[in-house]
Amino acid sequence: MSTPTEEDLASNGLLATLTEEDRRRLAPHILVFDLEAPATLHEAGEEVLHTWFPCGSAMAAFCVNIDDRAAVEVALVGSEGAIGGIVSNGHVPAFATAQVRFAGRFLRIKTSALEQAKLDSISLRHWFARYSDCLLAQLFQTAACNATHTIMERAAKWLLAAASRTRQTEIELTHEQLAEMLGVGRTFVTRVVSRLRDEGLITTRRGKVIIEDEAALRARSCSCATSIENHFSTVLGGLYPNASAA
Repeated sequence: MSTPTEEDLASNGLLATLTEEDRRRLAPHILVFDLEAPATLHEAGEEVLHTWFPCGSAMAAFCVNIDDRAAVEVALVGSEGAIGGIVSNGHVPAFATAQVRFAGRFLRIKTSALEQAKLDSISLRHWFARYSDCLLAQLFQTAACNATHTIMERAAKWLLAAASRTRQTEIELTHEQLAEMLGVGRTFVTRVVSRLRDEGLITTRRGKVIIEDEAALRARSCSCATSIENHFSTVLGGLYPNASAA
């Protein structure tokens, strides 16, 4: 745990695009953490005391428990965004659990400090409101995707989303983890991964998936990832990372 450098602040898209005045407003309240997966940022039902900003290739996910089944992933957040306390005014419980998916650097600020900063700066308040619109759009798209698209399409979409956020083509991921993220049985995921590997779109090593043909994988994916990228670009001026840069 340490205080952030200018490089740390620049490695998260939301913070990097703030005005210099707003960054100075937040910087004294921010601490730096290097976290491993699957560290928990907050549990469902807990009061959201901190807001987290993934940096570089770090990534987290929101997960929701359904009955007695394994948690289902509903949104990914990488260096384009933030986790917790974005739109709430005051202390409220978290609906979903937030966990680290890809290890790396995370910046943390007390939600109360962020709330005060938003009260002091209308530009900061508007910027986070626009990000919350994008996050909500991602949740809407995920709900529609889960209801209509095949496991193959959803798996391809998830791999592309992970690559775009981490800016890496090598993704640390087991079949079991991917099955949990998609909310399906491991046998279904094993078939999908085997098919993608046989077609030369990916290769696999123990605990890793490597994207070999991003264009072909995108053709296998549904259009949901592209829809979200376009919405981010429209609302936040290109803040969302492009998978082709991975």
